[in-house]
Amino acid sequence: MNLEEVKHFLNDNKENADVKAYLEELSAVSADKVKGFLETDEGQKLIRPKLDQHFTKSLETWKANNLDELVNAKVKELYPEETEEQKRIRKLEQELEKQQKEAKREKLMNTAISYASEKGLPTDIVAYFLGDDEETTKSNLSTLEEKYHAAVQQAVENKFKENGRTVEPGGGGSGQGGNLDIGSLAAEASIRK
Repeated sequence: MNLEEVKHFLNDNKENADVKAYLEELSAVSADKVKGFLETDEGQKLIRPKLDQHFTKSLETWKANNLDELVNAKVKELYPEETEEQKRIRKLEQELEKQQKEAKREKLMNTAISYASEKGLPTDIVAYFLGDDEETTKSNLSTLEEKYHAAVQQAVENKFKENGRTVEPGGGGSGQGGNLDIGSLAAEASIRK
């Protein structure tokens, strides 16, 4: 009997109970058949997404349950807790550093105020121009001096222009060329009133 005859016989007798039982036995899934299928490329394509999904879920569960503990243990290993003595030392060091910064700032402020006084600058705004060191502070105050004196000069010139006088650079005040006497100043003052 050849294969075609067997197929024809099975097809003709598919309603027979013995043939049904035999066909079910042939088509039944066994562990060996499944294992053989899963080792093929087609089987790998079928099972790989399921395995990845299961692994991802397992990893997330593990992270939720164990990762924080492991991280905390490693942090404690790398950075052990301070003893009371170490805490006191750290606090003292911080206080000392703070006092040094305050002393440095106070010294810098005193230097800046005396520098501003020498240059005729307002001393109440000196704190805004303090730098990290004396050199930077003096540079900041020099810039302030330039801008401040330029603004004062501009304000004086504008005031004189409002009153009808022109200001000559380095001039003596009334435009007379230098020699002023009290009489000419009094005459000028009476004209303005």
